[in-house]
This record gives sequence, C-alpha cells and structure tokens, in this order.
Amino acid sequence: MANLSATKSINTLMLEAQDTSEHSLKRTLGPVNLIMLGIGAIIGAGLFVRTAAAIADRSGPSVTLAFIVAGFGCAFAGLCYAEFASMIPVAGSAYTYSYCTMGEMVAWIIGWDLVLEYAVGAATVSIAWSEYFNRVLTWFGLRIPYQWCHSPLEKMGGEQGIINIPALFILLLLSALLIKGTKESAIVNGFIVIVKVTIVIMVIAIGWGFINPANHTPFIPAPTTYVTPQGITHNYGGILGILGAAGVVFFAYIGFDAVSTAAQEAKNPKRDMPIGILGSLVICTVLYVLFAYVLSGVATVEDFRSTGREASVAFAITKYMHGYEWLSKSVTVAILAGFSSVILVMLLGQSRVFYSMSNDGLVPKIFSDVHPRYRTPYKSNMLFFVFTGLFAAFLPEDIVGEMTSIGTLFAFVLVCIGVWILRRKRPDLQRAFKVPAVPFVSTAGVLICGSMIYGLGWTNWLRLIVWLAIGLVIYFSYGRRHSKVQALNAGPEPKGAPSMAD
Repeated sequence: MANLSATKSINTLMLEAQDTSEHSLKRTLGPVNLIMLGIGAIIGAGLFVRTAAAIADRSGPSVTLAFIVAGFGCAFAGLCYAEFASMIPVAGSAYTYSYCTMGEMVAWIIGWDLVLEYAVGAATVSIAWSEYFNRVLTWFGLRIPYQWCHSPLEKMGGEQGIINIPALFILLLLSALLIKGTKESAIVNGFIVIVKVTIVIMVIAIGWGFINPANHTPFIPAPTTYVTPQGITHNYGGILGILGAAGVVFFAYIGFDAVSTAAQEAKNPKRDMPIGILGSLVICTVLYVLFAYVLSGVATVEDFRSTGREASVAFAITKYMHGYEWLSKSVTVAILAGFSSVILVMLLGQSRVFYSMSNDGLVPKIFSDVHPRYRTPYKSNMLFFVFTGLFAAFLPEDIVGEMTSIGTLFAFVLVCIGVWILRRKRPDLQRAFKVPAVPFVSTAGVLICGSMIYGLGWTNWLRLIVWLAIGLVIYFSYGRRHSKVQALNAGPEPKGAPSMAD
C-alpha cells in the first residue's frame, strides 16, 4: 500500500540543486533576468482586461483597494515562495515545496493544479494573442481571413472557422525559443517587458490629468448586487464587492510564482530568487494600484458595463482623452507584447514543473530529457507545444481567468502552510532568506488568499474540485505506481542514502 504522505528528502533535493552535469539545467539567470521574468509573466492582459471586469461587476472605483488586497495576499505568499526558493533552489516551484513538507499526494495535487495555471493559461492567452495580432494587421490594411484565425467551433456572419493559425504560430515560435535556451528567452522577454512597462507608465502619467473626481464618488459603493448581461449575479460594492474584485484582479498578478520554477537555472539562487520574486511583485503592485486608480477615474462604471468592456483602456482613452488616440494604439501594442511574454513564461514554468515531476517518476521520463547542447527540457517543450497548440488551434477561447485564479490561489495557500510546517519540522536547515514573523505572515497569506477563493463563488470551487479529481485518477493509475519515493520506501534503504526524514 503506497504511503500517500511520503515526503521527498531535503538532502536529495540539495543534491539535485548542486548537479551541474550535462543532464541538468544550465544556470544562466541573474537577478535582473529573474525580475524581468517575473514582470514578463505578471503584466499581461489581466491588467488591461480584468480591471474593467472588476470595476463593472463587483467594486466600481474601489477596484484600487481590491488591487491592494490582492497585492497583500501575493506579498505574503511571495515571501513564503522566496524562503523556499532560497532554501531549495530546484525546478518545480510549489510542487517541489509541497513534496518535501506535506507529502506526495499534496505535491501531485499542486503539480496538476499548476497545469491549469501554466499550460491551459498559455493556450488561452495565445488565442487572445491571435485576435489582437489581427487587429494590428488592420492598421496596415491587412487581415487574416476569419476561417484561418478561428476554431472549427466558431462561426460569424456565415463564415466558419477552420484553424487558428496565428495562435499556433506564436506557441511554436516561443516554444522554439525556450528550446534554444533560457538565457536567450530571458533576453527577448526583457525587451518585451521594457516596451509594455513604458506604455503602462505613459497611461498612468497622461491619464492622471483626465481623472474626473465624480467617477471616484463614492469610492466604495454601497453594498448591493449586479446582474451581468449573461444573467450572473455578483456582490457589488462594500467589503464583499472588494473581496470579489480582488479575486478577479488576482488574475493580473499570476506569474510571479513562475520565477520560482526557474530556480535551477539561476546563477546564485539563494541570493537571486528572493530578489526576483519580491522585486517583480513590488514593481507590479505599485503600477497596478496607480493604473487602476487612473482608469476608474477617467471613465464611468457604466462605460465598463457597456461599450467599453472588451477594450476598456483603449475605449477610455478614445472617449475621454482627446488628442491621445495614438496612446490607444500603443495600449494595443502593449497588450500584444504582454500576451507574448506571458505565454513565454507560462510555457517555461509548465515544462519546469513537469521536469521535476518526471525526475520523481510521477509523469513519464520524456518530460525530464535534457537537450545535450542547449541543456533545456526540449522534449517537454515540444510535447506542451502539441498540447497547447491543439487547444489553441481547434477550440474557441474559453473564459478561464477566474478558474486559473482559484487554482493559483490554492497553490499559494499550500506554499504558505508549507513554510510553517518546515519551520517546525526542520528548524536546523540553512535559510538564505527567512520569512519574518512566522506563523503570522504564513497564516495571513492563507487567510487573505482563502478569502479571495471564497469571493470567487461556488461555481469556481466546483470547477477546481472537478479538475483535481481528474488529476487524482491519473495519479492513482500512473504516478503512484512509478513514484521513486514510493519505491525507496518499499525497498531496503541503500547504504549511506539520506533518510526520508531528512
């Protein structure tokens, strides 16, 4: 009978971290690369699209407070990630941290949960990338025919989609870049980050002068409910409105945890990982709060509920910021760039999580095969290109924003718990970075992230349960039978091998 709570040896993880053979990942990333990686994953369409949805459906101008609540939740979780990443500098992120603290079953659940965040998220974002790419082409009098940029399940005005070629193209291009090397990917990501951050700062700086104080009154609307055009009822205004909006805009924060998946490719992970995780989080939180304040002050709540909902920022600029129509086009470029860097980092994170799971035997060995020259998990990158490519090319865009949010929040909760558990179980371990005031910080992280999960509603709770149930079927049919930890526990312990209690 398998021990579902068996943990992976800390000593074994340390040996993996010190491996520099041709079968290991190449260490090429410095602190600036890691900060850029975090910003590249964080600032994407979430900022430009989810902000408007939160204003319209849940919070009105108090969306600024929602970003602060979400930022605090991410800060507490980020501190816990930073301690783990500096102490256990191997690929795998929350999956690896859970394996050494809460056991194999929880680790599997988190590893499967991260597929929802990374792979499914990357596929969905690539479909949106296709739409914005076609929008940019129209500026030059070009256009990809409807049938070649939509799935077979989509139809409009008598036109039937066949395949989404642009979505497939961007996934192929970025997967090839990741196979070539993490350093090269980081350079491209850094350039994209500079472009989109510059445009975000321009929107904040120019838009500040167009804020209408009436749009911020009352700043926190009275508690009520709002029914969307699709017939969905949300709490609007008051504390519940802010918490619900925090769960929605949390999607805009997703990505800083992807920095921890690259721990095994950092030059000096014990020093650089906390810098990368917390540095990118602080920069993005400041930009997010300022951006939300400006956007909610320039346009009205009704604008975001009607014609301005889908292209909220561009609409607000065109309607209220006369003379700055060029900035509207710049926002479209920023969104396209944001999509690109998010897809890049999501694909990177997914392949690294499965690299660790494969090394542990929970998924097939092909996911941990490293290219002899580039030292990247190239087969994993190719397999995930096929998976995400099939989704993006032949299925319509699905609204996975809130589903992705709840999956990530769940991972954050377990990482916060894991830090406290390891402090109690292994206080002797050397920690290059220590979370201050444990268990207060870890408990606060659990409570804030848990409150955002509550704010997302029972429909998202049900979707998460169904997704995890599918994962457990795979675990019991394959992962448990091939687990290296289970095999070690079942057989005689090799002489000199580290104990599972280590």
